[in-house]
Amino acid sequence: MAKGYKYYLFNKPYGVLSQFTKEAPNHITLADFMSLQPDVYPVGRPDKDSEGLLLLTNDNKLKTALLSPASHVSKRYLAQVDGDITADAVRKLQAGVTIKVKKKPYKTQKAWVQKLGSFEYPERDPPIRKRAAIPTSWVEVKIHEGKNRQIRLMCAAVGFPVLRLIRTHIGSLHRDIPVGTIVELSISDLRYLSE
Repeated sequence: MAKGYKYYLFNKPYGVLSQFTKEAPNHITLADFMSLQPDVYPVGRPDKDSEGLLLLTNDNKLKTALLSPASHVSKRYLAQVDGDITADAVRKLQAGVTIKVKKKPYKTQKAWVQKLGSFEYPERDPPIRKRAAIPTSWVEVKIHEGKNRQIRLMCAAVGFPVLRLIRTHIGSLHRDIPVGTIVELSISDLRYLSE
């Protein structure tokens, strides 16, 4: 890696745009949490409603490699879904489902998916909506693609809409850092970005 490159990992809270510029006065952006050199940008853009790990760098070669479908870098998520997800729905997610991408049908690649048993995760601020008559359940999902809102679309396609989505890994890179916190990565940390 060339001298001057910087690498950061941010635990993005719910409701934060994965960009530095506000599009409206009430928007919360990355600039509300950090002040970095002007050439550092996020790798990928998890949507405003998603939480979890976001990589930022000024290493354009790495950024391009990580975003390329040919790189096959996985992303792992925890998804809290509406309803008690069934074994059949999990099997369908694993095999690949048809979603809409740019208004066209798209069959997702095979995914690693498992339902989590009794599982607790710290509450989100604001909390998800709860309905007394309908339970929620958690699944862990690992994909090698990165279509816009892909996990949400996949889960909706099998009848279990996502209520909460948290990215926990990029490749095998994982850090337990508090929500809203950014840490600088070392060059040796980057080896975890490939699998």
